[in-house]
Amino acid sequence: MATLERRLDALTARLTSAPAETSVPAGTFWALDGLKQRVDAEGAGAVLFTGTVGLPTGEHYDWQYGTPVEGLFGADWSAWADRLAALGHPVRLRLLHRILGGVRTTAELAADEELGTTGQLYHHLRHLVSAGWLQSEARGRYAVPGDRVVPLLVILSGVRT
Repeated sequence: MATLERRLDALTARLTSAPAETSVPAGTFWALDGLKQRVDAEGAGAVLFTGTVGLPTGEHYDWQYGTPVEGLFGADWSAWADRLAALGHPVRLRLLHRILGGVRTTAELAADEELGTTGQLYHHLRHLVSAGWLQSEARGRYAVPGDRVVPLLVILSGVRT
């Protein structure tokens, strides 16, 4: 019984002790530090995401977005379900990947057997356009809008395992 009590005491001590301080080099959280300077210390905080992205096509996007957390918690998240749902299909993610990589026309996309039949391809393209993840630049030519490139990559980074 004494052995069990010692083990329990040791386990309890580990669980209740403060975690060890980790040494983080100065400047590691430069974006976070800047955000904290701009946010009301008594508020709920804020979220910031930013990126500088060069695509294989030669296009380049610099983008940032910040919002107070109170605005997110006060919003109706279900209103964004269609935009998130559009990303919830493997073929649509493949489409976005191909289009960001430079495959832009429906003829080029239709040649990729992983994207399904022509009818299926148009079905998925319509979903992505209606959700704002794609835009039609010209008849049969698609692109990810510039203001969606970084948010798309942020979402993918967030779900990456």
